[in-house]
Amino acid sequence: MSTMTPAVDPARHVTLVEVSPRDGLQNEKVMLPVDVKVELVDRLSAAGFTRIEVTSFVSPKAVPQLADAAEVMSRIKRVPGVRYEVLTPNARGYAGAVAAGADGIVVFGSASETFSQRNINCSIAESLERFRPVVRDARAAGVAVRGTVSCALGCPYEGAVSPEAVARVVRELVAMGVDELSIADTIGVGTPDSTRAVMHAVLEHMDVNKLNGHFHDTYGRAIANIGACLDLGIRCFDASVAGIGGCPFAPGATGNVATESVLALLATRGFETGIDAKAVEGIGRWIRALLTQAVPVAQ
Repeated sequence: MSTMTPAVDPARHVTLVEVSPRDGLQNEKVMLPVDVKVELVDRLSAAGFTRIEVTSFVSPKAVPQLADAAEVMSRIKRVPGVRYEVLTPNARGYAGAVAAGADGIVVFGSASETFSQRNINCSIAESLERFRPVVRDARAAGVAVRGTVSCALGCPYEGAVSPEAVARVVRELVAMGVDELSIADTIGVGTPDSTRAVMHAVLEHMDVNKLNGHFHDTYGRAIANIGACLDLGIRCFDASVAGIGGCPFAPGATGNVATESVLALLATRGFETGIDAKAVEGIGRWIRALLTQAVPVAQ
């Protein structure tokens, strides 16, 4: 009798990028110690995630919750086969990421001019120019690059965002040579219909196998939006244990879609992830309890 493990059907496998250590913690009103952040990443590695967004190399004045990025990266237990990613807004951030041994970086632009100014203090065009040398250097060094388009389904300042506005930013990022694109509903206003419209526009410029969806659950539609993406063949999504986090520069942005909810959806629809759902539930309870006890960040 054969004891070989059956091969996983790529069409039925979904990759979840766990973003709670970065996008989850950056908008929480408390400061967790380094020990807790390291333990969070280590628990996620043990639960079977193959990609974890660990932290962000940004100005500590802008995001004080992640001022300890380098120390966290130096102390996590790296598991073979897991990609430890970090956010890098510019060349300085990229230098910090490389020094910390990041396996992948994330550059983030916006489909909204106003949000771009509020988030990274420059226009969309200026932000793209900042990314070019970062993407070039990362590719030369063999570091994976993900390009994120924020406010792809709506902006807290401008309201509706057209699919063509998203596609314009996508075309620029693709031309730079990003390995993957993440389309982000930063404030959680998307619907299945608007999600399909945006993704169709994006798919004219990027292969479906290199596309990622990032949804917030402000109005309880994130799971439905992920379902719409699955129907389009998209097989990679961001999620955050216990639904923690949001964007400190986007008024009204509540938590990311909960990893627990995404795993339940995928199981119901017959998809595989390789992630231990019970372990994730335990991690979610643990980090949520700590967040209710921690000290608020001084403003």
